[in-house]
Order: sequence, then C-alpha cells, then structure tokens
Amino acid sequence: MKRRLNYKYLIVVFTLIASSCKLDQVNPNSATDQNALTTRDGIIALSIGLRQFYSTTGLSNTLLMPSVTSRETKGIATFTTTIELENGGTALPTANAGVLGYWSAMQREMAMCENVIDNAPKITTLEPGLLSGIMAQAYLFEATSLAELAMAFPEANLRTNTAAPVTFVPRAQVFTEAIRLLDLGIATLNANAASGSFTTLVAGTDFDLKNTLYAYNARINLMAGNYQKALDNANLVDLSKTSKFTYTTLSANPLYTLFQITKSYRPRANFGLPAGLFDAADQRLSFYFAAPNATVSGDVVTSLTGFSTTQTTAIPLYLTDEIKLIKAEATLRLNGSLTDALALINAVRTQTSGDPFGVNAGLPAYSGAVTNADLLLEVYKQRCAELYMSGLKWEDTRRFSRPAPPADVSERNRVFYPFPDQERTNNPNTPADPAI
Repeated sequence: MKRRLNYKYLIVVFTLIASSCKLDQVNPNSATDQNALTTRDGIIALSIGLRQFYSTTGLSNTLLMPSVTSRETKGIATFTTTIELENGGTALPTANAGVLGYWSAMQREMAMCENVIDNAPKITTLEPGLLSGIMAQAYLFEATSLAELAMAFPEANLRTNTAAPVTFVPRAQVFTEAIRLLDLGIATLNANAASGSFTTLVAGTDFDLKNTLYAYNARINLMAGNYQKALDNANLVDLSKTSKFTYTTLSANPLYTLFQITKSYRPRANFGLPAGLFDAADQRLSFYFAAPNATVSGDVVTSLTGFSTTQTTAIPLYLTDEIKLIKAEATLRLNGSLTDALALINAVRTQTSGDPFGVNAGLPAYSGAVTNADLLLEVYKQRCAELYMSGLKWEDTRRFSRPAPPADVSERNRVFYPFPDQERTNNPNTPADPAI
C-alpha cells in the first residue's frame, strides 16, 4: 500500500537512525531531532522509519549471521568478517564486523522504539486509535530487538536511552522484558483498537500488528520456557491472516541483496542439516533452494530462492506453520497430549498446498515412535525445514539440546557471540565474553 510521506520528517528519521545508538557520536545541534519527537508528522515518520529500518538493516543481520553460526549458510568470500563467522569458535574475535553490525542494529532499533514510546503519548494531536497503533508497534519492535540480542549474547541491556552507560542483565531477564513489552502492545490494542489512520499513515495493509504481537509473544515465550503462555498466545493467532514486510527497488529485500547481489554466502544444501535430520522428498527443499549444487571447502552449497528471489519479494514476519509447531512443542514440553501434538506435526508434514506463502512440505504422515522425546525431535526437524533462514535455528539448537561446539560443530559453531570491541571500549559495564 502506498502512503504519502512528509520528506522533511523522513530526513529527521534517518538522522535519528544515525544518532540513536550509544556507539555513535552525539550531535550537539540536533534541534530537528526534537521536532520529530514532539510533532504528529514527526512521530508518524519515525514509526514508519523504525519498521523500515528493522525490515532492511535489522533483518540483514538477524537473518544472515545466525544462519552462518547455525550452519544453515556457508561463508564463501575471502573477506575477514566472512571467514571469521564461518570458522566460529575461538576464531571469531571480538573485533568481527558482523558481530558489531548485529549488536549495533538492534541497539539502534531499540532507541527508535524508546523515542516513540517515551514521546508519542505527549502529542495531543494523535487520535486514540492512531496512538495505540503507534505505541503497540513500537512495543513490538523493541521486544523483537531485545529477543534478538538475547538469542545472540548471554547478556544484554534493556534500554539504550540512559544518561549513564547501559547496564547488562542475563538473557533470561531480557526475554522477560521482551514479553512484558509484547503484553503491553496487546493490552494497548485491546483497550483501543488501531484505527484506519494507523493502517493508512503507518502500517499499510500487508502488516498485521495484532496477529504479529500474538505470534511473537508465542515465539518468545517458547524461548523463555513459558510453555503455557506460548500455547495460549499461539492459539490467539488467526491463521487465516498473514503479516509481511514489503519492499521496493529503493528499499530492497535484504535476502535478495545478500544472496543474489553480494554473494558472500551460499545456503548449505538440505537446510544445512546432517543426514537423518531431513527428508529428500521434502517439497520445501525446492521452495528454498535452486540447483545447481556445488562443493565448496568440503560443504555442498546451493542457491537460495524462497523469500529472496527479487528485490521486491515480501518476507513474512512469521509463518502459519511456525504457529502450529509452537503449539506442538509447547504441548509436548507441558507433557500434554501426544495425540494432539502429533496431529499438529502432521498438519505441517502433509500439507501439499494452501500455505499462504507457498511453504508446503508434501511429506507423508509421521510414522516413527510416538513418545515425547521422539516427537520433540520431529518438531526440531520440521522447524529446521519450515523456518529455514528465519534466524531461529540457533536458538532452537539450545532449546533442543543439539550437539554443541567445540566437540561438535555440525549444527552450530558458537554457543553465543562475544561482545563487540566498540561496546567494551565505550561501556565499562560490558560483561566478560563467553568462552565460545
């Protein structure tokens, strides 16, 4: 959907993007920044900007880097950053530009969201339905950024907009804060539904805020071990609806740029999984990959299709089958009905058509042992195939207790990332780096 934008305020948005992270120099003459935070047009532009920033710069980090670490993608370029990420383990230094890019992008996104949350309620010209949509969206993307930090680092900060250097908390607390923000977003919309003006001026018709809040609440509660709450939120997602990031030639799909233009990375064949964890008849192989295959440094790689085919291909914020697999996993971890969990797994396995994004497995029904442990392994397999290149597998390897480095690097080559040097230089509160 096309929206008329005030370009004066879009310039301010990009100024804010450039100056909102504590890693950057502060502009002492930033009066125009304040206008963006105190006017209706400014907050609307910043709300558009924070989602656009996440959908491009944010995703270029959170989809790519974890996929290299979780062995879904292979670095093939001879650039230092790529080589270090590919090698992982103790060969990944604190000076790695990819680690810094990931950290910085999430910090910048958080800062933009904090600016909206702190200032939008003060603008009296924002009608209630527009304000609720703007606030709920900011809660969503701040929560998402926090969760991304918690998936990549053992500790992280909860806020960026502080006078003193930010402090760090364990990642369990970071997940807790992300969930609190998602709950706030849902409560905000329940109290005052987002208006048509929010859709027209900010979101567009392809972005479903309410269902995304439920889906991400289910996703992050699952990561945090809150299985009943994950199940409850998953049950609230309307699977007849979709939510997606849309792109233009001026604001291009980041996967297209990474895999079709720069080509420093190539997808590993068979979702990057060892033998026995994938099915050669899986139709999702032809959705995500295109021949020909090649062997690079002993690894079979292929070409990425799926959500990367053109500059304007949309990227979903979540897949409907992710929600089914969340329900299945939460049911199993709650020691619930094996029959119910199996039915959800088979709904994913046997789907031959009808997925709104065309991600259909086309497999026969599960025929293995029906125990809690066996079905959990099957959930992991299905997540690896269904959610390929979603940035979620690395966290899944922890939750499912998959082989870990340094003993085994077949499914991940790091447990967590080290903190970037630039953060440590600027912030005395930066914790010690994880060993691996």
